[in-house]
Amino acid sequence: MTRSQSNNQWSGGIPAYAAPKKFRVQNSSGKVLASIFSDQDAISLTDYLPKGQTINAEYYSSLLVQLKDILRDKCRGKVTRAVLFFHDNAPAHRALATQE
Repeated sequence: MTRSQSNNQWSGGIPAYAAPKKFRVQNSSGKVLASIFSDQDAISLTDYLPKGQTINAEYYSSLLVQLKDILRDKCRGKVTRAVLFFHDNAPAHRALATQE
């Protein structure tokens, strides 16, 4: 076996001059934003933002109202104190309408 044959054998037998395969690029379907609310037991609410819309204080407040209704039904009689939320400092979360 010559030296060039042993090199081909070591690299899987693919000649060094073989062109790499080209893959077709497909456009993605776009980004999707999901708001997920959960507690220690399970996910309570999952909401997908409609395309072309942004999360503002009004939209986020409506999500919190939905979550309040879900928690009222789910935790009937279990919650005797306030419910605490942990979220980041995004403008929609800090807005006065959201805090109220």
